[in-house]
Amino acid sequence: MTAGLWAATRRTFRALSVRNYRLYFTGQVVSSTGTWMHTVALGLLVLSSRLHGNGLNVGVVTALQFLPILLLGTWGGLIVDRIEKRRILYVTQSAAGLLALALGLIVAFNAVTMWEVYVIAGLFGVVNLFDNPARQTFVQEMVGRDLMSNAISLNSVVMNAARVVGPAIGGVLIYTVGIEACFLINAASYAAVLVALVRMRRSELHPAPIVERARGQVREGFRYVRSVPGLRRPLLAMAVVGIFAFNFVTTLPLLAEHTFHGGAGTYSAFTAAMGAGSVIGGLLVAHRSRPSEALLSAVGLAFGVMMLLVAVSPTEVVVLAALFGMGICSLAFVSTANSTMQLGSEATMRGRVMALFAMAFLGSTPLGGPLVGWISDASTPRVAILVGAVAAIGSGLVLGVSVRAARRRPGPPSTVTSSSELAA
Repeated sequence: MTAGLWAATRRTFRALSVRNYRLYFTGQVVSSTGTWMHTVALGLLVLSSRLHGNGLNVGVVTALQFLPILLLGTWGGLIVDRIEKRRILYVTQSAAGLLALALGLIVAFNAVTMWEVYVIAGLFGVVNLFDNPARQTFVQEMVGRDLMSNAISLNSVVMNAARVVGPAIGGVLIYTVGIEACFLINAASYAAVLVALVRMRRSELHPAPIVERARGQVREGFRYVRSVPGLRRPLLAMAVVGIFAFNFVTTLPLLAEHTFHGGAGTYSAFTAAMGAGSVIGGLLVAHRSRPSEALLSAVGLAFGVMMLLVAVSPTEVVVLAALFGMGICSLAFVSTANSTMQLGSEATMRGRVMALFAMAFLGSTPLGGPLVGWISDASTPRVAILVGAVAAIGSGLVLGVSVRAARRRPGPPSTVTSSSELAA
C-alpha cells in the first residue's frame, strides 16, 4: 500500500522532477500567496470606511484589472509569440511588484482615493495583458509537451493553495498591522519569481519557435481557433462561464458582508474554503492529466451544481462546505480547459491561442464583474451567484451535446489546422 501511495504521489508531482520548473514552482508559491493577500485586501479596501464603495465599485476595480486583456488580448498573445517568454516575465513581474508597492504606500500614508485604486487596477491590467499568456505558454518551455498538462495543474494547485494561506495571513495582518501591509508584502513577493527566472538553466529549456513579424497575424489567430472545433468549443464554454460564474472576487466579499454581515474574517474564511477545494481539484487533475472536452463538460455541470448550493446555503457553515466543493470543480474546469487548448494548438500559435483563452477566462471580467456587482446591488449576492450557476450548467450541457454530435458525424476526426494552411 505504501508503494502504491508513493507511486501515486510521484505521478501527481512528476513535473517537479524538472529543475527549471521546480524553481519556478517555488517562486510561484511565494508570489501567489502575496497575490491573494493583495486580492483580499483590495476588495475590503474598496468597501471600507476610507472609500465607502459598494458592489459596483468592487466590480469595476476587478474589471479594470482585466479590461486590457478583453480589448487587446490577441495583440498581447502575438507579442508573446514574437519574444522570448522569460524576457517578458522579467518585465511583467517587476512591473507588478512596483504597482503593488505604490498602492501599499498611498494606503499607508492615508492618501488613497477611489480613482487612484482604479488607475492602479488598470495598470495591473496592462501587465496582465502580456504576463498571462507568457506564463501560460512558458510552462511547456520548462517541462516539454509530455509533462505540460501535469505542470499546468500543479500551477493551479499553487495558486489555490495560496488562496487558503494568503487570505488567512492577510486577515491577521489587516487586524493587527493594517490593510497596507498586504500590498507591501505582495510587492516583495514578486522577487521570488524573478530569482527563480534568473537561476534557470537556459540549456534545459524547450523554447518555442519565435514568430517573425508579418501582416495579418492577429486575424490568423482568430481564424486558427475558429477552424479547429477542439479549440473553438472549449473557448466558447470558457467565455460564458468566465462572464457569469468566475467573479468570486466580486461576489464573495458581498456575500460575506451583505448576506452574512461579516467582515475580513468571514471573507477570508470563504476564500480559504474555496481555495482548499481548489487544491484538491488541482491534485486530482494533475494525477489524471488526460484532459478532454467530455471531461470539461462533466466538470462544468458539477461546477454549476456546487454554485447552486452556495447560492441557497442557509448558514455560513453550509456555505463553507459548498465553497469547498465549488473550489474543486472550478479548478478542474479551468485546468482542463487550459490543457485542452494548449495541447490542441501548434507551438507557433500557442501565444495567440492562450491569449484568446485569457480573454475568455480573465478578459470577460470587465463584462461580468460590474454585471454581477450590479445584480448583487439590485437583488442579493445569492441571486448573482445563482446566475453563474445557471451559466455553468448550461455551458456544460451545450458542450456535452456538441461533442457527442461531432462524434456521430461521418468522416475523419477533426485535426489541428496548420498556420500555413490558414494563411493560404
